Amino acid sequence: MASTNPVQVLEVCKVSPSLGYPESATESSLSLTFFDLMFLRFHPVERIFFYELTESTPDLFHSTILPRLKHSLSLTLLHFLPLAGSLTWPSHASKPFLLYTLGDGVALTVAESDADFHRLSGDHIKEVDESVHYVPKLLATESAASAIALQITYFPYQGFCIGISTHHAILDGKSSIMFVKAWAHFCKLREEEEEHERPSLPPELIPCLDRTLVQDPEDIASVLLNDWSVLTRKMLGKDSNPKSLKLLPFAPTGDSTERVRATFRLSREDIRRIRERVSLDLDKVSKDSHQPKPLHLSSFVIVYAYTSGCMFKARELANNKMVLIGFVADCRARLEPPLPANYFGNCIVFTRTTPTQAKNIMDGNTGVAFFAKELSGCVTELGEGVHKQAKESLSVFAKVDLVEADTIAVAGSTRLEVYGTDFGWGRPKKVEVTSIDRTGSISIAESGDGSGGVEIGCVLKKHQMQTFSSLFVGGIS
Repeated sequence: MASTNPVQVLEVCKVSPSLGYPESATESSLSLTFFDLMFLRFHPVERIFFYELTESTPDLFHSTILPRLKHSLSLTLLHFLPLAGSLTWPSHASKPFLLYTLGDGVALTVAESDADFHRLSGDHIKEVDESVHYVPKLLATESAASAIALQITYFPYQGFCIGISTHHAILDGKSSIMFVKAWAHFCKLREEEEEHERPSLPPELIPCLDRTLVQDPEDIASVLLNDWSVLTRKMLGKDSNPKSLKLLPFAPTGDSTERVRATFRLSREDIRRIRERVSLDLDKVSKDSHQPKPLHLSSFVIVYAYTSGCMFKARELANNKMVLIGFVADCRARLEPPLPANYFGNCIVFTRTTPTQAKNIMDGNTGVAFFAKELSGCVTELGEGVHKQAKESLSVFAKVDLVEADTIAVAGSTRLEVYGTDFGWGRPKKVEVTSIDRTGSISIAESGDGSGGVEIGCVLKKHQMQTFSSLFVGGIS
């Protein structure tokens, strides 16, 4: 059982954009689009990147590794200037916006831990509280909120980890990983290269900050702000401040010591075999004699369907319990005209089906096929109206609570390629999404070994995790 905090904070500082360039002295603001406003008061997204480095002596870490991480972060913020600022919502403004002024910067905590690095970065079952010491708190008050917060924790002679907490109204998963990869890119540059000319980023890591690319002829932004006002009053009372930037308390019920996390893996061959089984079972779960549109049995759909089926069984849901099937999808390529792949901010929407009874998903013979078919329908609907999905996202979220439907959301994607974040000391040993502690979501990422498989992170109560592990492993044996 995790007991005392093994982490000692060495330094809390602010890293500002490099002052050697004119951009850092220029005040700038960045508006929020309706894609951003969907997540205005959601909890932060938190990740930890673990880097194994057995030769990391205290002298090497403090004289080389830490200074390079700080310096490269300062250079990176020149390209991602809004992240150094704060989210604000003045009384005269109709919408909140990001504001950067000279002297702003990103909060950075430097710490040291005597915990077992290999245990923390392993796949095995461990208490959720063991990870919380390695992710910084994101500042969010009534009047201001930070865009990101960072923590670098040193494990003597074992390695280090980087914890990042990001405001979901400012950047989605793709933008967050773009920032980390840009930081890693600058950190890998040799110092002599930096001295001769201003370091540059490869095109795919240069953020596109042009908010005019996101068109909103239906004023979805106003609809979402009104929905947030309704949801806030519902959760906090009728006298709550509609312009507050405090995050709403989407916290799990129960003692955190009851919950554990673990990582599970599906190989490329595992996914192929599950897909074959799903294809054979589709006729048994289809209400129509023919499928009007082709099914999308991507690796994402297969992994999500298989994992969720195991989780619902482990949670021991009643057969008549209502379950909502859905996920968050990247829409950069789905808009007309499409946004560039390096568009920075949020460009994702919720997509979901109508609630269904849990027994349809927990069926040992056809549950995975049923879930996959429903997910495929969600993918098809995305092509029929991103704006409609965005406009209804918060109102549907509120209704989920009203009908008491259970759901399993997804954080991350194999397409983010989180294991491509090499700061100069090798690829991460492990990347973990810790914010799923709050939501009951699962996290998905590509396998760190480059084999083409998938890593799935999940959080459950202790007795549920044992059941889940048995179901998950047994189903692919």
